[in-house]
Order: sequence, then C-alpha cells, then structure tokens
Amino acid sequence: MKKRSYKQLFAGLVLFFALVYAATHYGEFTRFVALLHSIDLSWLFVALFLQLGTYIALAMVWYRTLRSAGVRYQLRRLVPLAVGRLFTDKAVPSGGISGIAFIFNALRKDDVPGDVCMRVMLFDIFSYYGAYILSATGALFVLWQHNDIHKWMVIVASIFVAIALFIPGAVLFLKQLGANDRLPAWIVKLPRVAPLLALWSEVPQTEERKSKLRPLLFVETTIYQTTVFLFDTATLWAMLQALGESVSIIFVFPCLVFASMVAMLSPIPLGLGTFEAACVGLLVMFEIRIETALTATLLLRGFTLWLPMLPGLIVTRMKI
Repeated sequence: MKKRSYKQLFAGLVLFFALVYAATHYGEFTRFVALLHSIDLSWLFVALFLQLGTYIALAMVWYRTLRSAGVRYQLRRLVPLAVGRLFTDKAVPSGGISGIAFIFNALRKDDVPGDVCMRVMLFDIFSYYGAYILSATGALFVLWQHNDIHKWMVIVASIFVAIALFIPGAVLFLKQLGANDRLPAWIVKLPRVAPLLALWSEVPQTEERKSKLRPLLFVETTIYQTTVFLFDTATLWAMLQALGESVSIIFVFPCLVFASMVAMLSPIPLGLGTFEAACVGLLVMFEIRIETALTATLLLRGFTLWLPMLPGLIVTRMKI
C-alpha cells in the first residue's frame, strides 16, 4: 500500500473512532452497551441470507452475460468471484473500476476468450452505474416525498451522477477510439481511465470489436445490480429490527444509498468513517436514536465489509 493510502486510511480511522466516541457519549454509553446485549439473534441469520443474496445477484450479472456469449460457466464458480469483487471495490476506492478489473483478470485466467471478457466488463460497468443512478433517483424521490431533501444531498447526488455518466461515456469513447497511443497524455493519466486502458491493452483489436451492447441484456443486468442495493438495504433494516427499532424499510433505502455514494466519492480506503458518518446522520434524520443508528450501521458494516474481508482477500490472491 502506498504511503498516501496509509495516510488516507489513518484519516478514515480517526473519523471512524471520532464518530463512535461522539455517538456513545451523546447517547448514554450504558444504553449503547444494553443495545448490544439485547440484539435479537434471529435477525442476524436473516442478514446472512440477505448478504448471500447480494453475491448471487452480482454473480448473475456475469452468468447471464457469459451465457449470452455462448460461454458456459457455472454460477457456483462465479459466487466466490462476487465476494472478491465486492472486497476489491471496497479495499481499493476507484469508482468500481478495481472490482471490474479483478473480474476481467479472473475470467482471463480461467481461459475465457478476450472478446467475452470484454463483453462482461462492458455490461458490468454499464449495469453497475445504471443501478447506482436508479438507486440515487429512488433515494431522492423518497426524501422528496418525506420533505427531507437538503442541499448537500443534491450536491452529492449530482456529483455522483456526473461521475456515473462520465465513466461509461469514457468507456464508449475509448472503445470507439481504439488505440491508446491516440489519446492525449492527460487522459491516459486519469485515475479512472488508466485501469480501463490497461484492460483494453490485453484484448486484441480483432476481438475487441466483437463486444456489443444488447439493450435487453443491459436492462436485465441492471436489475441484478440494483438488487444488490435492495439486499443491502434489507440488511440494514434487519439490523434495526434486531435492535428493536421499528422503522419502514422505505426510509432505510436512501440512508444506505447516500452513505454508499459518499463512501465511493471518498478517497479513504474501505470508505472507513465516511460511510458510517453519512449513514448514521441520515438515520438520525429519520428520528432514530443516535446510539441505535450507530449500532445498526456497525452491524451492517460487519456483514458487508468485515465478514467477507478474509474470504475476499483469499479469492483475490488466488485469481490475480
């Protein structure tokens, strides 16, 4: 890990522990401890099944894309790759490009043809950002219905949507342009563009031209990617239920989506501190006690980040 990454991770840790300190002292510390002791364990098992659903939904994106290209690849072999993909996305903040690069290289290592890998990458990128735009729009609609839209939310959503449109647009531009040496130097050095160029260089030009987008497949894969958000939302809702907090899942959805956007825009590895602060702040906005909001968020992160950390690390080491 580079020196700059260590500094960013340290800043995230400081923010994370500052948030925990503030929440546990703003609310009664005894109340915070009591929440941990009163957790309904049955909801934790529900959360495990919901998180398994996220990996299956993500694996279905690649499974359907591979099938559309005539490549038979067992779904059960793709599910572990989904664990590695989600781990890579969180460990290396790159707007989702790092995870896509991992899948591309993993499939190439399994002797999947280059043109098929390119097709998987394209549908992954477009459906990934398509799902984010759909989720952001849905989150803003829920907040608008609840009369809780703030200026910072519109700014964050606008910046993110701009990025979500720029990256797929850059992909199409690069795909049409072809050779990397025809690009200006400043474009080649962009952090989101450089990994894409590295992937492009691994696929012969004759194979690259075979990759085409299919509207119906794009819609299907976008639905699968959106399902990941829904499963994560249900997981956060389940954590609130486990803590005895009765809240509509509709209001949990924008909390999860905006926290995810803030974490992705943050340069801090794992979105550490930024995700937690955004999620807790939004849950409190919906009149959930701060200590309950913090506990539910930490439990969610345990399922979505820390629990799959070791399996994700093992999978990435095996496939890179």
